[in-house]
Amino acid sequence: MWDWRISIADIECDGPFSSFAGIERECLLLRGEGLRLQIEPGDASALLPPFGRRRFDGEAATSASLIDGRVEVLNLMWRRDRIRAASWHRPLVGTMVVFVDPDSRWLLHVLAGHAYVGDGEARVLLSAGDTACLGASDGRTRHALDGGGEIYLVRLDPAD
Repeated sequence: MWDWRISIADIECDGPFSSFAGIERECLLLRGEGLRLQIEPGDASALLPPFGRRRFDGEAATSASLIDGRVEVLNLMWRRDRIRAASWHRPLVGTMVVFVDPDSRWLLHVLAGHAYVGDGEARVLLSAGDTACLGASDGRTRHALDGGGEIYLVRLDPAD
């Protein structure tokens, strides 16, 4: 069984989302004109371009309706009793550093532009649409991110 997962989905028609008991979710609009979410009880919101996002309970009855045609969304899900998640949508201009502890993970999704990711031993080029999972080896590991564009960063830590 998974503690967290990330995926990209195409949504081509209106309909309900799957229910996931004990799961926290975050959806981020990647492409398209937008998506309206109806999250019970009585909570409505819209994911609008560019890169609108929403966090919600996975067990909540949720349905989606397209604003103007097909959309592509990034879905992040985690078990709230096992994982704490924090996320940021940030511009990447120059260099940014993240420090990853051995029991944590950082996810990096390039929304626009490009990013070089390196831990001192290797450096990888990521383009728009690419995702990387940054971990630590024996101890705290420094990862340098540099490039130009926009990124979605997620930090996943064990729940207390």
